[in-house]
Amino acid sequence: MKTIKSFKAVFIFSLLIFGVSSIFFSCSKDDAAEPPCSCATCSRTPDALAVNDASAKGIYKGIVVGSSGTLSINIQNGSNNITGTLVIDGVSIALTSSVTYVDGQPYLALFTGTYNNLPVVINFSVAVGGGTPTVISSDIPGHPNAVFTIAKETSTSLIEAFEGTYSKAGETGIFNIILSSGLGAWGGIAKENGSSVVEEINGTYVNNEVIDENGTVVGVITGDVLQGSFTDSSNSVVTTIGYRTL
Repeated sequence: MKTIKSFKAVFIFSLLIFGVSSIFFSCSKDDAAEPPCSCATCSRTPDALAVNDASAKGIYKGIVVGSSGTLSINIQNGSNNITGTLVIDGVSIALTSSVTYVDGQPYLALFTGTYNNLPVVINFSVAVGGGTPTVISSDIPGHPNAVFTIAKETSTSLIEAFEGTYSKAGETGIFNIILSSGLGAWGGIAKENGSSVVEEINGTYVNNEVIDENGTVVGVITGDVLQGSFTDSSNSVVTTIGYRTL
């Protein structure tokens, strides 16, 4: 079981901060007017309702590393239902919570489901007003060290999740991020393949450019595709590639 943090730095400061049953990409190489690849199941406008913008109720979206996936949580956004969806390595897991939401109070609950006929538990918390959403811990069969980055979506700030990889000489790994064009911010997780060490990453998102804390453009978003090539602090050329999945 792994203790993890919520979206940090610029995203935590900026944010007051549905189920995805499967991911389908329809790619076009013939029509230049079309994006090179698009996520058919992804929302193009916020799912979050304005009435929940300053509440612990609403929509939360994030990414998972260990292996790779996404998490979405719906706390009474337009209904009395409290549900979630965890997608890990392409497998969708429906989550439910039995903890009642109380207006004006923080929300702390276990979201449970089943993966390969075994129980899944996601321990989720969010402060009053929707601040600091955090997956405190998780128990996912076969994924003992899962790490999450999650943020509250508002009615004016769509949260988008991209799953991808990075590579450089002698090293490859996972590069998953979430971003908000409305807030001009992004955050995520990078992890070298075969390693248990994760690096939490974040920065600004301006004019479709994913820019890290040092001002380096680590990727450019075209349609639902992230691609980048840059030189890191050790003078190695790093290539990134990712696709929107939530």
